[in-house]
Order: sequence, then structure tokens, then C-alpha cells
Amino acid sequence: MSAQKGKDLLLKVDSDGAGTFTTVAGLRSRSLAFNTETVDITHAESAGRWRELLSGAGAKHARVTGAGIFKDAASDALIRDYVFNGTIRDWQIVIPDFGTVEGPFQITSLELTGRHDAEVVFELSLDSAGELTFVAA
Repeated sequence: MSAQKGKDLLLKVDSDGAGTFTTVAGLRSRSLAFNTETVDITHAESAGRWRELLSGAGAKHARVTGAGIFKDAASDALIRDYVFNGTIRDWQIVIPDFGTVEGPFQITSLELTGRHDAEVVFELSLDSAGELTFVAA
């Protein structure tokens, strides 16, 4: 994958629960991280007493973070509603020239900050809440 513009990494949410994905408001930065917990199976006879891990075991999870500004009252209300209600929705993370990750996520953190001489900025974190799929570009 060659260098890509950060603005082309898109975060979209199924805003109506019926598969209509819309881009989340004015994100200026975003990231996606995949993690897998390890299952340690080291025992007294492990070679050289090196740790051994069980392949294919452990819980997988993903975290998406983003920061930006709300582009309108509708996107502000949508995100606020999801936070206060603990709503789990399908989200898409579109990675240019790589593919799309899709699946259920819950907003686990929403922070609002503002300076006296600037706009209100938000930061949000999403944690995966089920199986994710990947479709290559």
C-alpha cells in the first residue's frame, strides 16, 4: 500500500439501523487498531523455558478513535444519542486502497473540548461489539 491521504480514511455509521451508512461528522483525525489477547500455555517442559502461546485462541477486538468537529446539529444529535443510550450500531472504516472493515461497535468515550477562541472539538472511541468483516479494495 502506497502513501495515502489521512482524510481519505473514512468512518461511517449505519445511522438508521437499516444499512444506510453516513460519514461521521468532520473528523480531522482517526485511527483503527486490532488486538488479540494471548493464551499462555507455557509449562515445565517448554523449550528453554520460553513462553508458548496457543495459536488461534484469545479474544479479538478492535478500537477506533477519532477527533473533529460536528458538521451539523443532526450529526451532533446522532452521536449524543448513541452515547447516552449505549447504542451498538454497525460502523464502516474505509481504508483507501486497502479495504473496508465493518461490524458492530459501541461508542465507549466521548469528550468535548473548547477554547475561548476556537470551535468545540470532540474525541470519540469505539470498541468492537461483535464479529468484524473485511472486504479488500
